[in-house]
Amino acid sequence: MNDRRTSARPPREEAPQPAVHSWFPPRGPRVYHARLNRGKPQVIRVPVLAAQPRAVSIRVERLPIRVRSFTFDPAAPADRCAEGTKPHARHDSNCKTSRPPARTGSTPIRPPGDVVKLGDRLNYLLQPSLEVLLAERSLEFPFRPFSYQMEGVAFLYPRHAAILADEMGLGKTMQAITAVRLLLRCGEARRILLVCPKPLVTNWRREFEQWAPEVPLMVVEGDAARRRWQWQSADVPVRIANYELLCRDRDLLDGLSDGETDGAQRRADPLAFDLVILDESQRIKNRRSTTSQVCRAVRRRRSWALTGTPVENSGEDLVGIFEFLAPGYLNADMKPRRMGRAVSDYVLRRTKEQVLADLPPKLMRDAELELTPEQRDTYQMAEDEGVLKLSSMGGEMTIQHVFELVLRLKQICNFDPATGASAKLSRLEADLDEVARSGRKAIVFSQWVATLRELSRRLSSFGPLEYHGRIPQRQRDGVLARFRDDPDRHVLLMSYGAGGVGLNLQFAGYVFLFDRWWNPAVEDQAINRAHRIGAAGPVTVTRMLMVETIEQRIENVLQQKRELFETIFSGTRPDRNLGMTREEIFGLFELRYPRAA
Repeated sequence: MNDRRTSARPPREEAPQPAVHSWFPPRGPRVYHARLNRGKPQVIRVPVLAAQPRAVSIRVERLPIRVRSFTFDPAAPADRCAEGTKPHARHDSNCKTSRPPARTGSTPIRPPGDVVKLGDRLNYLLQPSLEVLLAERSLEFPFRPFSYQMEGVAFLYPRHAAILADEMGLGKTMQAITAVRLLLRCGEARRILLVCPKPLVTNWRREFEQWAPEVPLMVVEGDAARRRWQWQSADVPVRIANYELLCRDRDLLDGLSDGETDGAQRRADPLAFDLVILDESQRIKNRRSTTSQVCRAVRRRRSWALTGTPVENSGEDLVGIFEFLAPGYLNADMKPRRMGRAVSDYVLRRTKEQVLADLPPKLMRDAELELTPEQRDTYQMAEDEGVLKLSSMGGEMTIQHVFELVLRLKQICNFDPATGASAKLSRLEADLDEVARSGRKAIVFSQWVATLRELSRRLSSFGPLEYHGRIPQRQRDGVLARFRDDPDRHVLLMSYGAGGVGLNLQFAGYVFLFDRWWNPAVEDQAINRAHRIGAAGPVTVTRMLMVETIEQRIENVLQQKRELFETIFSGTRPDRNLGMTREEIFGLFELRYPRAA
């Protein structure tokens, strides 16, 4: 029944119901919590069994750089070298080099006092010290320079016109070479001309090899064709020429003038120089001389002069040198004090007493001697006859006639021409005997070659050597080497002219002035051949003087010239008119100078 009822009733349709959507979030994941029992970490140290590294210090010496040549390219660094011709000098492997000495202070560059532009003043103000400049350019020295020498370099380096007037023996050569090296390395100079007396060319070449071995140089010498090529060669920064050769080659220099040229012209003209240095510049003290005119004709940007005697006879000597440095700056009418103030910024002058407290002393002895009877008779006769002859000449008498009489009397003071008697020789023999027995060496100066040869003949027991103008130039270095190295050669006989400048004879402990020169500056130069840097002990100087003769009268004039020199370079006021006038020369014989009608 149920089946029928079920089958008989159709399904009742229900009313549609609205759709309902529901959402239940899923159950979260089952999480199990476990407590971790962490203990302290265990550290295991394992020693590394290895040997410590061994460090070995190796001192790397600075090796000398072999330079063939170099030129200075404005676009390149100042110290860069280019290959070219063979150098003139090399490093000596046995020569120890050292940088400038460590000093508590520094040497500032000493600027000129006439700097006007603000930019130039700031440039000098901000300029590093000389030691810094030398270190930056790796300039090394074979010996440590003295502090005053560094000051001399600092004086020369910035100046376009300068006189280094240090006393003989203080190293003017070294100071000038170092300043030249600095100019070359800094690119401020490319062509440099050094002019010196002919006997000193070898000495300058040797000094360049010692103090500036990396700088190629050329000595102008040989025949005319060779010299022309040397003058026109453009790849050598330093040339050395002697005064005589410069005058002989003036045709090559005639086109040069004192006018300014720009840099391009100077680089194109090999006969124009960035710097011209005159050594022993008293050679140009006479402004009217050919030597002075030729030197002033060389075109240049800088002009330096080296001399230990800027004033030999009068202030005109200094005026002549300044015509090369700064034409027209001085005139001969200036009084000594005014002239001294005017040149103070251009001249650097130091004496040994000022800068070398540890230099061995110089002991001066004046040997005042009397003529032998034979000399006295001859002398009196010559003087009486000479004065009588001069008096009889009247207005025709000239200063040359007086000089002839002076020279004749001075020669009699050395030797009697008839008998050969000499009070000076007797004294000299006694002194040299003591010198030889003590193993020392002595230099004897005279102004006459005939006197030196007579001394050589009569002093043969002392192994004398001669050094004067009649000794060939190529033999002179050998003479000096024998005198220095041979223990049996105790005496060197020298003329003032050949041995007065540029020689280093500090191994001689005695100097004898057998006769006196006309001015004290030349005598001082002769003495300073031995009394200079490197002297092992005191230098004893004996000045021989015959009393009551022309020599004693000349000594009074020499003393006045010393006072003139001190007046100009110390700024003190002179007590009287100094210098040897014509009236004073004639006054040696109580003669009156003949005035023109």
